[in-house]
Amino acid sequence: QVQLVESGGGLVQPGGSLRLSCAASGRTFGNYIMGWFRQAPGKERKFVAAISRSGDGRYYSDSVKGRFTISRDNAKNTVYLQMNSLKPEDTAVYYCAANRRSSVTNSYEYDYWGQGTQVTVSS
Repeated sequence: QVQLVESGGGLVQPGGSLRLSCAASGRTFGNYIMGWFRQAPGKERKFVAAISRSGDGRYYSDSVKGRFTISRDNAKNTVYLQMNSLKPEDTAVYYCAANRRSSVTNSYEYDYWGQGTQVTVSS
């Protein structure tokens, strides 16, 4: 069992930056692919970014590529999402998730989810 707790969300102006963190419980954090997803009001949950177990592989949706960076610290059981050049369309609840399989972008393949953190981009 893995418990995930996100933090770092908030209100930011367009063009600003935020860094989300996701702290995981348990001693097997390094066994999981970690992903970030987001869900805007009235829309389905969508893939944002994912990182391989070792951290060598990083994957991004086209909408955030070049603006967001995912990273992880296995010693701290934490995954991060650095978000730069934020746009109003990035407004959503952001969720981190853990995946024991090999799929990266499919939310149905993720086994554990955090409670989410709200990110609002507005002037």
